[in-house]
This record gives sequence, structure tokens and C-alpha cells, in this order.
Amino acid sequence: MSVAQKGHKVKVHYVGTLNDGSQFDSSVERGEPIEFKVGAGQMIPGFDAAVEGMTVGDKKTVNIPSDQAYGPAREDLIIEFKRSDIPADMNPKIGDQIGLQSPQGPIPATVVELNDEVIKVDANSPMAGKDLNFDIELVEVCEDSCEDDNCNC
Repeated sequence: MSVAQKGHKVKVHYVGTLNDGSQFDSSVERGEPIEFKVGAGQMIPGFDAAVEGMTVGDKKTVNIPSDQAYGPAREDLIIEFKRSDIPADMNPKIGDQIGLQSPQGPIPATVVELNDEVIKVDANSPMAGKDLNFDIELVEVCEDSCEDDNCNC
């Protein structure tokens, strides 16, 4: 049996849910498993750890606490701007996604509050601070270790 180990490229089907049972993502619905290198940091730490040691055909359900997923929601990622500092043609509404510029590139943020004076956005991941549940099925393992992140099963 092929066992998923660090350095192996794997293909995995999953369904992700929150603790209230609502589904937030599913490779099954997209019809294609995700492919990633085990232990390379391409997945959230708890998901990566859950796949390591599985054999092809194995299925499991795991609960991943927020500190092993997207981490806690950070107050420093809730940013307030003066309304006069945003472009005049921009008319954001609460819930809108906007892009903030950073030295590392664009960061998506959600408008959470606004009035005539200020606009407040939240650049935390929508999954920050949330425990996540995954039903995982290991579909394929490439036993040759990958030297780069572009190898394929």
C-alpha cells in the first residue's frame, strides 16, 4: 500500500465544514481532487498532518482547531481608513471585497463598517478563528519525493 509521507505528492478529495455543519469547500463537488506535497506548507498545518500516514483509499474525518488552520482573527488586520483617502469613484458597501496593497502584493479585505467619515475593513481570512472539519479521502500517492512544487502524480 502507498502511504503518504513528507515529500510525497498526493491527491486528496475532501469536504470542509464548520462546527455548525455548514459546508465551506469541497473538492468532491468540483470533481477534481486537490494535489499537494505533504509537509511542504502548501496546506493548513492540521490538514497536512491529517494526510500524513494515510494509505490510498483511506477515509477519515478530522477536526482541526483554528490554531492548526488559519489561526486566530487578528485585531491588527482590521484597518480603518478616512473616507476621503479612498478614490471618489469607489462606493463600497458592507460585505464588499476590496484589495489592499501591501509590499507582499494585494491582500483581500472585507468592508465591515462604514459611514461618511471612515471605512473599516477586515483583512483576516474568513476562516480565521474558526475550527474546521474535513472528511478526507486519499486518492493517490506519488512515492517518489518531489524536489520542487511542480511535480505531478
